[in-house]
Amino acid sequence: MSSRAHIIVFGNEKGGSGKTTAAMHVAVALARAGKKVAAIDLDLRQRSLSRQLQNRAGWRERGGKDMAMPHIRAFERSSATSLDVAAIEEANAFSDLLEQILTEFEFIVVDTPGSDTQLSRAAHAAADTLVTPLNDSFVDFDLLASVDPVNFSVDKPSVYSDFVWECRKKRLLARRPALDWVVMRNRIGATEARNKRRVSAALDALARRIGFRVSPGFGERVIYRELFPMGLTMLDLPQPQLGISLTMSHVAARQEVRALVAMLMLPGLGEPSAVQRAG
Repeated sequence: MSSRAHIIVFGNEKGGSGKTTAAMHVAVALARAGKKVAAIDLDLRQRSLSRQLQNRAGWRERGGKDMAMPHIRAFERSSATSLDVAAIEEANAFSDLLEQILTEFEFIVVDTPGSDTQLSRAAHAAADTLVTPLNDSFVDFDLLASVDPVNFSVDKPSVYSDFVWECRKKRLLARRPALDWVVMRNRIGATEARNKRRVSAALDALARRIGFRVSPGFGERVIYRELFPMGLTMLDLPQPQLGISLTMSHVAARQEVRALVAMLMLPGLGEPSAVQRAG
């Protein structure tokens, strides 16, 4: 394979936004569509994406079913005792790893830690597509921008938006294609509510101002967490061994995954989306 892989980074400096769940589902969706996918877990403490993919490999072995499997590319913590030295070594190691696999895969999915680290910054700088899951609240929105407390209009971009803007400028200076930034609204309530409308309006206003696309994300569904021990995604259901019958909620969750992947508009999927056919 001679073409360069498309790098999809799931980034947000707040924990608990749903980065790993989204990264896992996108990686598996692409693999199910016949794409060669690498997955890199940069959350060196929790390693949730690595664990879920390891669980998936084990489930595939036990079940004897040839499930689509993204390739796990191991990334280890630096052994340096100095935190500053370790941070530099890890960022350099990540860059080296990317160089090694850029022509081996069609897509590289990167899950980042929920904090501002040197390693996370290196991943953001390398992204072709940046996906930022965001819980549907002004607590999480504050990472992107501050709002007026009276009319909830957008005041000014916050630290994370400024950081992404710097990444974009560096890409342009390096004559690389523009970074496509997608903010994924996660855990949206099913009922209409005042907070939901206000967050939606603020996101739309900020999107026009600093240039990202807003995508619907995943609902607050227990099934996403229940599938972790098996390493499964909504696209893998039903699984006879689990004894789980597909409900309307499961069907809706599967459509959420398909809608997200379609919204990313990734190269090489064609029309209609190969992911839609594979799911």
